[in-house]
Amino acid sequence: MDEIDRKIAIAVQQDGAAGLSDLAKVSGLSVSATAERVKRLEERGVIRGWHAALDPAEVGCPLLAFLRVAMRPGKEEIAFRRAIRKLDSVLECHQLTGEWSYLVKLRVADIRALDTILAEEIRPLAGIERLAVEVAMASVKETALLPVAHQPEEET
Repeated sequence: MDEIDRKIAIAVQQDGAAGLSDLAKVSGLSVSATAERVKRLEERGVIRGWHAALDPAEVGCPLLAFLRVAMRPGKEEIAFRRAIRKLDSVLECHQLTGEWSYLVKLRVADIRALDTILAEEIRPLAGIERLAVEVAMASVKETALLPVAHQPEEET
């Protein structure tokens, strides 16, 4: 990514609804040249999609919880990953180093919904050795914006 791609990436990340004319102003290029840059960023996978940021409470999932999962070694881990990917309430799942195997971020309506998901969808999965559930009391910072780092320009 060169400096122009970086500027475009930062701008679309901050406002995915920005028009090409807005991005052209940021990039210093023409609208058509900016459109080509955006297309290339999409093709390279730098821009992975276009999304709106929704208020969790307004769409019915105000409760934020984190699950730490310890897995027994074995093939059940593949089934665990598949099952977790299918759950709409799971926003993120990260494999960890150390004592815990995974950290799972969930958004649900309330404690009852969390309990149901745990009891019916997650605890029954084979290979889980232990779970620890933590409910967030408040979110001090929550963002999907990446700190787009300056990288050396690619040689052409």
